[in-house]
Amino acid sequence: MTKMQYKISIDSWDDLEKKSIIDVINSGQYSMGKKVKLFEQKFAKFLGSKYSVMVNSGSSANLIGVAAQFFLKKNKLKRGDEVIVPAIGWSTTYSPLQQFDLKLKIVDISLKDLNIDIDLLKKAITKKTKMICAVNLSGMPSNSIEIKKLCKKNKIIFYEDNCESLGSKIIKKRTGSFGDFGTHSFFFSHHMSTIEGGMVATDSFELYNILKCIRAHGWTRDLSKNSHLFKNNKKDEEFTGQYNFILPGFNVRPTEINASIGITQLKKIDKMIKLRRQNLSLFENLFANDNRFIIPKSPYFNSSFAFPLILKPEFSKLRSNIFKILKKNNIEFRLIAGGCFTKHPAKEYYNFEIYKNDIKNAEFVHSNGFWIGNYGKDLNNEIRFLYSLIKKI
Repeated sequence: MTKMQYKISIDSWDDLEKKSIIDVINSGQYSMGKKVKLFEQKFAKFLGSKYSVMVNSGSSANLIGVAAQFFLKKNKLKRGDEVIVPAIGWSTTYSPLQQFDLKLKIVDISLKDLNIDIDLLKKAITKKTKMICAVNLSGMPSNSIEIKKLCKKNKIIFYEDNCESLGSKIIKKRTGSFGDFGTHSFFFSHHMSTIEGGMVATDSFELYNILKCIRAHGWTRDLSKNSHLFKNNKKDEEFTGQYNFILPGFNVRPTEINASIGITQLKKIDKMIKLRRQNLSLFENLFANDNRFIIPKSPYFNSSFAFPLILKPEFSKLRSNIFKILKKNNIEFRLIAGGCFTKHPAKEYYNFEIYKNDIKNAEFVHSNGFWIGNYGKDLNNEIRFLYSLIKKI
């Protein structure tokens, strides 16, 4: 039993994904094409959004999602605008905000679900606030219904980072479909994997076309025929339209291989999430009566990215001992998400303020918390082994 290896994540592929790669190679079409378009359509349908735009990573999804807000006809972002963000998130949740000279107002998280504290968020909004970023952390949805109401009332852009929570729901609506744009990641360790890959989802036709434009060089080639961005009435439209650049863009396109794998993985996603939730139920039941830990929980449908454990203050000194035992027994662990934003040296490059100079919960999680892996496989033995080790400490 002690030789068991409990990894932070595992490969979720089988022969179907490998066959999908071979099919693309045999087709001779490797760069972005029909498979990408089909995956975008299927993903939008799964999510319940009108449109989705695939890119090469979840980080790139955040990048073009933020960038696109500068090219809207109405309520567009400007450099220097204020964006409210949670104190815990991944580095590239925040990076595009710095790259576009936006000012961060950092709001503390709730220990109940690790997401932005909704009561603090309500108080933090001012006339200067132009965008709110909510990160659905570890499969646990933020209170997106309330955040959406706040954004609509105050004419604020809602940026929903759903990279860790694919398949989660509030009532029957999937997370990542509440925001003006929602971002998703298909990295190896996430709910579904396309090697590298990401998606931006939106219900806005205007935003959809801006995203497609800046995803690929800022050109007009991929725009919808009735897009407001560009109308070419020249006789040589077919020729000039191939290389007509109208916005400052990037090249964050995915490949047909990534999309083909995504189409295959999407067929399995519900089954994989069901297994994750079964594992989550066992984990929560076992640790429910261990008074040394805070175990964050969600009142909503949790697709369970990983298992967060946070030692209570009086037991904080146990963490180093727990880590030693986990390492000895081949159980991998990680910092919860990216940890507290202000604990990283990269903060020196950002223009930010901490709301009320208080992010004690985020700092506490950074110093006292850790993650154990969850994935779309029956982890009954692994979770029970984990519990048996920690129980003895």
